[in-house]
Amino acid sequence: CFVSSVLIFCEFLIYYVVIFQCRWPEVKGGAHLGKKETSTSVLKAIILADTHLLGEIKGHWLDKLRREWQMERSFQTALWLLQPDMVFILGDVFDEGKWSSPQAWADDVRRFQKMFKYPVSTELVVIVGNHDIGFHYEMTTYKVNRFEKVFNFTSGKLITRKGINFVVVNSVAMEGDGCAVCRTSEAKLVALSHRLNCSQQKPSHSNKRCSDVEKLPASEPILLQHFESTASAELVPTRKRKVKPFHKNLMVGICFLPCKCLHSRWLIWWFHPRLILSGHTHSACEVLHAGEIPEISVPSFSWRNRNNPSFIMGSITPTDFSLQKCFLPYESRVFTIYCAAGALLALLILAHFQLLTPPFYFAQRLISKHKA
Repeated sequence: CFVSSVLIFCEFLIYYVVIFQCRWPEVKGGAHLGKKETSTSVLKAIILADTHLLGEIKGHWLDKLRREWQMERSFQTALWLLQPDMVFILGDVFDEGKWSSPQAWADDVRRFQKMFKYPVSTELVVIVGNHDIGFHYEMTTYKVNRFEKVFNFTSGKLITRKGINFVVVNSVAMEGDGCAVCRTSEAKLVALSHRLNCSQQKPSHSNKRCSDVEKLPASEPILLQHFESTASAELVPTRKRKVKPFHKNLMVGICFLPCKCLHSRWLIWWFHPRLILSGHTHSACEVLHAGEIPEISVPSFSWRNRNNPSFIMGSITPTDFSLQKCFLPYESRVFTIYCAAGALLALLILAHFQLLTPPFYFAQRLISKHKA
């Protein structure tokens, strides 16, 4: 009973205990709205990244079993307790998608669909990452199409829910060197940018170029991508940089600023987003572009990358948003519980078989031996 209780707590109940403490953040201006109006106008989204499901080459079976169980329990518990409208996974779903064979790819997809199954009331959106199709020099049309077929992913795709515009970007294809995949992605993004910009113009300022464009909700878009953007990287060399917290519950991390940021300038110029969400760094941090556009880097969801994985909870409206971090159980604490339980179990076994000497009797024997 003792062993079973410890196992049930550490492998099942602890996820409920920890995630139950997370609360959806309140959106500014939502206080004066009625409860019914607020619940229908606010979109609740869970954002996670970098699950890195292990493949057949680098993944040990025990490591796979442990990490995938942890992520499955965390995801299913979060869905049950938080009941989000949407879930976004910002790339690097698989660890070896860039070189996996068709058979290995099918096995990885099967395991992903088992771990991250979701109810009809929740929508899942998956973004492509460099570990899914490779970095730009490894990316091929075959790998991109393979990912798109499974996850219904298209770079330059617009997702509009509750009047909120989300723009999905394949940041691996934003190298700007004119490759086939790059040209296709850029063309879709330019066309979508035109539609969004025309939709945000006032009727009095509409021009002939926007006369035949299908209008979209006039909400500034939110960009979803895998690589972090650093539009000011031409002024900041590659280095580690500490940033200020975006939210009191959104832990500050270390941002890695790469030199290549051509896609950042393009995307900010094309879309003028109000928020950018990215992954890749495995840490949570914030960068402000042009002093006003926040980009939040979402931490890794896998214990293989962090001792304290987490995800971000977002309450979003067409005009505002609020983000908050939700931590998952610390693996070091789970390990500590197991060690303490093992030590206590050993003491109980010794006491049961009367192998433990009472302290006073042990001291008496020591004194008598010393006198002798």
